Amino acid sequence: MVAVSRLATVHDGLGSDARRAVLASPGPSLPLTELRLVDDGGGHVGQDGATPGELQVAGPTIASRYFGADPGESRFTEDGWLRTGDVATIDRYGYIQIVDRTKDLVKSGGEWISSGVLENEIMAHPGVLEAAVIGVSDDRWGERPLACVVLAPGTDLDEAGLRAHLTGRVASWWIPERLWLLPEIPKTATGKFSKVALRERFAAQRREVS
Repeated sequence: MVAVSRLATVHDGLGSDARRAVLASPGPSLPLTELRLVDDGGGHVGQDGATPGELQVAGPTIASRYFGADPGESRFTEDGWLRTGDVATIDRYGYIQIVDRTKDLVKSGGEWISSGVLENEIMAHPGVLEAAVIGVSDDRWGERPLACVVLAPGTDLDEAGLRAHLTGRVASWWIPERLWLLPEIPKTATGKFSKVALRERFAAQRREVS
């Protein structure tokens, strides 16, 4: 949401229980700022707080184009909405929860798997220092999640152990079949996991094996 300019969301007054539930949310939209969720087929997603979609934003404070960029580029829809690149849910009160980036989603069997949610659950394992999830090609499902994991010294973890840890935390079909143990996960200049580098490294490893 870096291109929305100043403010696009704000927390409003809620009861104590509801407030605790949304403290991690960016909040609902400001007046004159519109939000919508769109699925990968272009259809609108309902605001049920559970169904994710690509977050799109429109309003007088929202960027209409990038400097030096073609105004018709794919970052904007035909009707002028900014495609934030974030995948989010919106609840009935209008509160947003960001769950992933569109470029990092794993699409398996026609359904989305949030790499961010899966990473958080993997890193809840006491023996895991870092975890990143990338989508890798699969003949049956199109893509499947690959868990790229850095373990704490003296810790062992295999696919069966990962499945046992994730069972009950995420949907069963989200659980990766493969675990890739690494000494470290490559980072970007800003310290984020570089999934581009991970994908390239995994693809190179596959080519060597084949």
